[in-house]
Formats: sequence, C-alpha cells, structure tokens
Amino acid sequence: MSQYAGIAGAGGIAPLCDLRSDTVTRPDAGMMQAMAAAALGDDVYGEDPSVNRLEAVLAERLGKAAGLFVPTGTMSNFTAMLAHCQRGEEVICGRGYHVYAYEAAGASVLGGIALCPVPVRADGALDPAEIRAAVKVEDTHLPVSRLLSLENTHNGLAVPIAEMAAAAEAGRGAGLSVHLDGARFFNAVTALGCPETDLTGLADTVSVCLSKGLGTPAGSVLVGPADLIARARRWRKMLGGGMRQAGVLAAAGLYALEHNTARLAEDHARAEELAGVLRGLGAGEVSQATNMVFFTPVDGRNDALRAHLAAKGVVIGGGSTGAIRMVLHRDADDSALAQAVQALRRFYG
Repeated sequence: MSQYAGIAGAGGIAPLCDLRSDTVTRPDAGMMQAMAAAALGDDVYGEDPSVNRLEAVLAERLGKAAGLFVPTGTMSNFTAMLAHCQRGEEVICGRGYHVYAYEAAGASVLGGIALCPVPVRADGALDPAEIRAAVKVEDTHLPVSRLLSLENTHNGLAVPIAEMAAAAEAGRGAGLSVHLDGARFFNAVTALGCPETDLTGLADTVSVCLSKGLGTPAGSVLVGPADLIARARRWRKMLGGGMRQAGVLAAAGLYALEHNTARLAEDHARAEELAGVLRGLGAGEVSQATNMVFFTPVDGRNDALRAHLAAKGVVIGGGSTGAIRMVLHRDADDSALAQAVQALRRFYG
C-alpha cells in the first residue's frame, strides 16, 4: 500500500490537526512577509537575486560548490540522475526508496535510466554487500552501473552516519557516483546530532526539500559539484522547471533555513509522545522515528478510525488496511496534538 493512499482532505476545510504529511504546512506570518519583500528577477536568465542567494547559501552550508533551485523534490532527484547518467545507464537504489517507489519511474520512462532496486534494511540503510552484488560487470547485455542513490531519512528513520558511509564506500569502490535523496535532510541531522556536512560529505549530489519539515509552499535545492549542477540546470529547463520570478518561493526557503531547522526537534518530540499514547492504548502495532509514527490498528478498523478522527477535526492518511502514517510538523502544535490524542482515546476508550 502506498504511503500516499487515502490522503484526500476535508473538502478544503482546514482541520484542527492534519497528520497526513509535513507537506500540508502553510507559511506563517514571518515567511509570508519575507515572500512579499523578496527581491525578484528572471531566474531563467539567472537574474533572480533571491534564488541566487538561496542556491549559494545552501550549497555553502552543505559544503558543495553549487546549488540549483527546482519546484519539487521529484524534479530534484530526477535532474540529479540525468546529470549523473547517460541513457541506458543504471541507478542502484533501495527498493522502498522514494526514487524507486514514489516517483512514477520517471527516471526510466522519461530519462532512459534503469533503476536497480536492492533490499532496504530495517534501519533504512543499504547493505554494502547488496550494493556490490548489484553492480554490473562489463557486458553488452547489461546496463552500465553508474550511480548509487541513498536516502536519509527513510520512512522517518535517520540512518546512522556509519551505515551511510559504508554504503557510499561500497558504491565508490565499484566506480559509482553517489546521490543522496535528503528530502527530510534536516530531520536526519537533527536526529543524528551530527554536523550537516558529515552527511552531505558522503555524496556527490544532495537533494534537500524545503516544503516538508521546513514549511515552505514549494521547492527543493540540489547541491553538488559545479559541473554536475550545470548539467542539472540544463535538464531543469528541458523538464519545464525553469521559473521566472521564483524569488517569492526562494525567499520562503531562505526564511525556513534561518528559522525552521532548529525547531524540528519539537516535531520529533511530539511524534514520540503520540507513539507513546498509541502504545498505551494497546490498539495495534506502533513504530516511530523522527517526526513520523506508523500505526497498524490490530482490529483493522482503519476506515472507521479515519472517519471518527475526521469528525473531531483530525485528518490522517493511510489505506483501508495496513499501517497508517502520521506525520508531525510545525502546524501540528501542542493543542493540535492534544486534539488528536483526545479523539484517539475516545475511539479506543
């Protein structure tokens, strides 16, 4: 079951607590003010000062030479793969990773790039032996293995630096470049308690989403070496991702980098609190990592639970069976969480 199943909202009515994803956040007053005051230009001409600043600030912060602002995380990953690979070449990635499972196979369908999935371990990491085994020998019958795509966080799990390093080393030892899908990069480093460059230093290119835990309306930034980012910029244009006065979005990203990264620990703490409540109710299997809680009702009453919560102003995702993903974020504050907890206790009381 896709983690995006059953994510429709309540007909445009803002719920009291929306736990479907950390993408549902809306700009606060400070971010809106920053957007309204943004210096603007035509980014396709390279003349938007806010976009240029965002790209430079995040690249420097993450220890890379250059950055590229794109509308979405999917485009960021896609342009990275296109910049690394030629048609007919191959990306080795995790079977449950976003680039393989949730990006509509765009790398293959549109980019002519083969995706080779390997198992993802319980800790979210890839086994170095699996990576080495997936790399193809030189043979005209086989694709050329070119890139290893890692992910952190994965289903909320902050993969330890040592495990990331072991996977990256296995890839590099086999002649692969390394990309990191860091859609929730700042959640990862918050949970790991490590410098940001400890994680970005393991990969050639890194994709960072600004519209998930950081709360912007849209946008991701791909950072990496100048030559790869220049190729990705050309691909961005070809894919229709060249925007004009995009500084209104870039300003939101700059605001988020300054104000919203340090507070991510609050989301993690609320997720831990919610997981504790669900465990205390004894109503099903519960797991939690960073800002995500996965809850599988023991009685299978997913739809009934969803309807009950919706009536109380609490929106959750998930399908009719299996695990329900609940994601904490900056718009799900203490009062919103209390509303969700009260509704859960009434359902299982």
